Amino acid sequence: MTSQEELQNVLDLLQLEKKEEREQHDRLLKEMTVAQRVQKGACWYPVLVVSTGWSLGEHPYIIIERTKQIDQPHKFRSGQVVTIFSEKFVGDQQQENGVIYYLKKNKMKVILYGTVLPRWVLGGKIGVQLNFDERSYRVMEAAMKQVMQASDNRLAELREILLGKKPARFDLKRHDIQLPTLNISQNKAVNTILKAKDVALVHGPPGTGKTTTLVAAIKQLIKATSPVLVCAPSNSATDLLTEKLASSGVAVIRIGNVSRVDEALLMHTLEGVLQTLPEMKEVKSMKIESAKLRRNAEKFKRKFGQKERQDRRSSYQEARDLMHHAKMLEDYIIAKTIQSADVICCTLVGSVSKHIEKLHFDTLIIDEAAQALEPATWIPIGKANKIIFAGDPFQLPPTVKCFDAAQKGLNITLLEKGVQRLQEVDLLKVQYRMHHTIMGFSNRQFYGNQLKSDPSVVDWQLRLNDNSLAAPLEYIDTAGCSFDEQVNQESLSYYNPQEYFVLRQHLDNLLVMLGDQTVSIGIISPYREQVLYMQEAIISDFDHFPDALIEVNTIDAFQGQERDIIYISMVRSNEDAAIGFLSDTRRMNVAMTRAKKKLIIIGDSATLASHSFYNHFLEYCDEYASYGTAWEWQ
Repeated sequence: MTSQEELQNVLDLLQLEKKEEREQHDRLLKEMTVAQRVQKGACWYPVLVVSTGWSLGEHPYIIIERTKQIDQPHKFRSGQVVTIFSEKFVGDQQQENGVIYYLKKNKMKVILYGTVLPRWVLGGKIGVQLNFDERSYRVMEAAMKQVMQASDNRLAELREILLGKKPARFDLKRHDIQLPTLNISQNKAVNTILKAKDVALVHGPPGTGKTTTLVAAIKQLIKATSPVLVCAPSNSATDLLTEKLASSGVAVIRIGNVSRVDEALLMHTLEGVLQTLPEMKEVKSMKIESAKLRRNAEKFKRKFGQKERQDRRSSYQEARDLMHHAKMLEDYIIAKTIQSADVICCTLVGSVSKHIEKLHFDTLIIDEAAQALEPATWIPIGKANKIIFAGDPFQLPPTVKCFDAAQKGLNITLLEKGVQRLQEVDLLKVQYRMHHTIMGFSNRQFYGNQLKSDPSVVDWQLRLNDNSLAAPLEYIDTAGCSFDEQVNQESLSYYNPQEYFVLRQHLDNLLVMLGDQTVSIGIISPYREQVLYMQEAIISDFDHFPDALIEVNTIDAFQGQERDIIYISMVRSNEDAAIGFLSDTRRMNVAMTRAKKKLIIIGDSATLASHSFYNHFLEYCDEYASYGTAWEWQ
């Protein structure tokens, strides 16, 4: 199969995914009332307009806050396309599309696609709801076609190398450097990145310092040429890299949406950097004056003759001219600011931003590449001479909504293909997060026992009040307890209240035994319904431990995080031994590797053992873990 044929197959699968996502969106929204959409978490209504203003370019923004359903779970995420609508909208009347710039509790900043802030937005009750993101698909499709059509240029060369048709080249004459803050495998990865002429791949298992390695490599790369383009598939992953680079002293600019809105991050966004420049005050004044002229021109006048008509035309023209001059000055300042940066950070889709669309980079680094659809990964590749992939194909895969597309390979990432096809892959081999027993099963199952625990964590355990050490790995078996799973008929997600009861009893006892020690605790479940059930129950169940640092969330939400103690509620318990998407072992690898000192897993061995992965895990627990039964905690 030629490279073009392989890419055409991926493009065809992307079309299936696009069709499925559109149909899911239509099912979620088109046949529902506003109240039903709010209940589903796909709509906030009503909302209060907190403030308005102008973002970069000619686009207005609004900051809104929900006034009802405060803190209710929702489906909104930074970077998503949304529609702002009025309570009276019919069809396409009185609605405006935009993109979520950030979310902060019950507030949301939306940058509108238009160049004018509609008057109706400020005229009464409005709402915001999810919209189908056609733009991301258009960008991915365009990137795939560009790669397929590439001929006799750098993109064509990179295509053949990345798909394993040609070998990657390295500068073997370059002398190795040894950074004292890195271990042997991390230094090897940095040197591979520096020697690479085409492609390098860093495989970073949990806790092995992948981000630390990338930051060290970037600091070496920018000595030769800058800026370096750094991308990740999600806003949260891009934000994290921005923070790490900034804290290490690198001049970094974050382009696009931000997930977290603390000052430490905002000051490194393009908007934040520009706000510190005196030249931008003039731009802001010009935009405000332009908006004022436009509003004056739109005012109703009882007498409206030739003079009034001419005045209105003049005001509109003056507003347009003023905005045009503001944009020209702004574009100049932005270009100058970006060129002076060491690193530009953005999402994969965000790499088509107009602020960097004409720039070409010597080096592109794609972090968390195992979470990115292949079509999205190709988007920034045409903007660089050399590509560095970093990630772990044994952790969270990309989200694919279409079952057929996933089965046919859309969930196979370019990173996975690189691990299989490229000759040079650097595995980071020392982990700094967890006790060696917690690491052991994952190491055996996914990494060929190549990982080693750093001495600082190898025997990391919790000391209890009686001066004993808590077992680092504990399995609580619910088999034979009749803790049958339940399903929410509306969401079709599973939950298991009795399994949570055991978890609650165990955690309560553990907190008593820990006394005044300050520890971080994560409670994870693969099923959203169980997470929602536990999030609600935990508030009242542990009010007698007001200082306990407890977070309950899904596996995906804990990606990239760690806690001293992790509980995992497996949920599934049935006579058919059906485990559903628990069979996605990469997702479970993430869950099992979040704990630093103690991991407690609660589940039905009779159900789980039907799958070879969990059968092997239960055997591992028999040998290395504290293995108990749920009867002890009833």
